[in-house]
Amino acid sequence: MNYLELIKKRHSVRTYTNRIVEKEKLDKILEAAILAPTAANKQSFKVYVISTKDKMEVLKKVYPKEWFGTAPYVLCVCTIPSKCWVRNNGKNYSDVDAAIVMDHMILEATELGLGTCWIGAFNLNAARELLGVDETYEPVVFSPIGYTDDNEFKKLRKPIKDIVIYK
Repeated sequence: MNYLELIKKRHSVRTYTNRIVEKEKLDKILEAAILAPTAANKQSFKVYVISTKDKMEVLKKVYPKEWFGTAPYVLCVCTIPSKCWVRNNGKNYSDVDAAIVMDHMILEATELGLGTCWIGAFNLNAARELLGVDETYEPVVFSPIGYTDDNEFKKLRKPIKDIVIYK
């Protein structure tokens, strides 16, 4: 599939089967993370691959939706803000880097026939406890990853004229 077809196919999935994600597919998704560009190529991030087996209660503390822990895995991108590039006005690019990394992973997952759902509204303290990280690591985004029966979705987007400004 070409790139535009891929990004049109990607959507937020909230229904997962219990079918195991093959190691080969997971490896490709993680390779996409490593290939993601980061500001000044600092690569100051970690990707956590969390097996959801027997972790439903702890995952509910991170994000309380029932479907969050139903995929075989949940991915989390953490940054190390103290090691990320900082623009001359003080803007730390750690969140931008994490977004690019997760986007690469969810697009590769889509290409491989898997579903994902970007989760930013999580409990930070519960996330740190689950991951076993201190304040030097910043959990930025989670996503379940797995097979889905959800093939019907409607992607609503504003028209280009409402978004793009030519100068």
